[in-house]
Amino acid sequence: MNASETSTREPWNKGKLVGQKTPFRIKDIWAIRVRLQLAEKVRDLAIFELAIDSKLRACDLVALCVRDVTHGNHISSRATIMQKKTKRPVQFEITDQTHNALKTWILRAKLRNEDYLFRFFVASCGFGLIEQAAHRTANQVDHGDEVGLVPVAAGA
Repeated sequence: MNASETSTREPWNKGKLVGQKTPFRIKDIWAIRVRLQLAEKVRDLAIFELAIDSKLRACDLVALCVRDVTHGNHISSRATIMQKKTKRPVQFEITDQTHNALKTWILRAKLRNEDYLFRFFVASCGFGLIEQAAHRTANQVDHGDEVGLVPVAAGA
């Protein structure tokens, strides 16, 4: 590659949002939650609620199995997960809203203890990004722009 090619080539990140994104505001969370409930997107609501409660990284969230959040046939009020990146345990509480969303999802999807909670994400995007999923979910229910979310392309 010569110097003239280098100077005329456009930067890979020109016009793209890079770096850490702004966190969701409370009103954003509630707006997304309500839209998902109205659209009856049970799986999307369950993963969204669990992501908010746990604050887990995407790779840890999509690797969860049903047994990680249940005790027998009941949703636990608290869970402890070993993070992949830090190899440290993270404990989080499962709120009533998340409890209800998980219960509905597990029953509707007929998941067993050994199943991944969100096998769609594992199967289709191999440990895809939860942030992208949240943005896509918000935009799918046609209200992502109302809560200030920028549409995110897959792989972006």
